[in-house]
Amino acid sequence: MMKAMVYDRYGSLDVLSLREIAVPTIKADEVLVRTRAAGIHIGDCFLMRGSPFPVRLVAGLLRPKYGVPGLDVAGTVAAVGSKVTTLKVGDEVFGSGWGTCAEYVTAKPGHLLLKPASLSFAEAAALPTSATAALRGLRDAGQLQPGQKVLINGASGAVGTFAVQIAKALGGQVTGVCSTRNVALVQSLGADSVIDYTQEDFTKGSARYDLVLDNIENHSLAACRGVLTPNGTLILNSGTEGTGMAMMGRLLKPLLLAPFVRHKLRRYVSATNQADLVTLTKLVEAGQLKPVLSQTYPLAQTRAAFAYIESGRAQGKVVVTL
Repeated sequence: MMKAMVYDRYGSLDVLSLREIAVPTIKADEVLVRTRAAGIHIGDCFLMRGSPFPVRLVAGLLRPKYGVPGLDVAGTVAAVGSKVTTLKVGDEVFGSGWGTCAEYVTAKPGHLLLKPASLSFAEAAALPTSATAALRGLRDAGQLQPGQKVLINGASGAVGTFAVQIAKALGGQVTGVCSTRNVALVQSLGADSVIDYTQEDFTKGSARYDLVLDNIENHSLAACRGVLTPNGTLILNSGTEGTGMAMMGRLLKPLLLAPFVRHKLRRYVSATNQADLVTLTKLVEAGQLKPVLSQTYPLAQTRAAFAYIESGRAQGKVVVTL
């Protein structure tokens, strides 16, 4: 048996409870990881609440398929399947699994990598989902080139803190947008300039950007397009405001408009994979990427961890430790 945070139905944070459940059984092509830290993010909150509704297509239509939150993990390999040759018992790893707010989690070897020695388990658990999202948004969807001007809206959040550092590593000239209390943090991550949104609306300024990574989507599409260069790219990485048709309209409008305008308007989906974990590890080892930990919580306080994420006040990543 193992301790885990469990929810049997979709709903508020009250559906979460700390229980003892069976240790998962690994398949021949899986490994069992003894969890030392689980990185959590707003997507885990959506999965727990079953809202917005499309998340149920992954998590279970009427009730959760596997009601343990968390996708990101760092820990020690406790057992390996008969077909696994790339990892061994005792290896310290990080990556993604399913239901990582538990003492043990199963994972595919292709979703794990050896933990960088310079990072703690908590720091390593902060990387997979959010850092991959930043990397994919800038490198793949945005096709960021050295010397381009980049604006990151939501620069102090889970994805944003990684995005500032990755954009700099890719050679971008980076402007971060955040609140007053986070200006110093974003500057410390390497941003060339910082806009305090409590004092200035970036959509009303004179600066123009080759690439905007919008993690918040708190401005209209037209306003964001207004700060792009003629051939600029807008990468949208939120779109979860509202419900029902309003949310679907927000998600789809940029994609429907894209074929008819010079600007590149893009959404993207990212999932943890070993190739991107290798890239992130190289950036860590080169001193170009460092996770920002907002708060760490013990497993029993996972409810409080999710409440903090949903408050919108978190700087960087929130991590549950075991």
